[in-house]
Amino acid sequence: MSRISREEVSKVAQLAKLKLNEEQIDNHATQIEKILDYINQLEKIDTTNVPCTTRAIEVINNFRSDANVTYKNRDEILNLAPSRENDFFKVPKIIKD
Repeated sequence: MSRISREEVSKVAQLAKLKLNEEQIDNHATQIEKILDYINQLEKIDTTNVPCTTRAIEVINNFRSDANVTYKNRDEILNLAPSRENDFFKVPKIIKD
């Protein structure tokens, strides 16, 4: 007996505001059934000694050193901005009072 009925697929499609014809309902029911069978297989795997991970491969961040640098051409750099106020870049206000 199927774990996913046509009525359940129709109900989920209705909640998701999807219009499925009869063939699509049958197709989705079959696909969901296969997905649940695969999940059932995965649940049988012993993962007792497997550490938790967030990714399949390890990601290492390469950070540059944080160094304070004084530029000799400060005015030239500030003048490249569309708007400037004294020694600062002037940007549009984004937070209302």
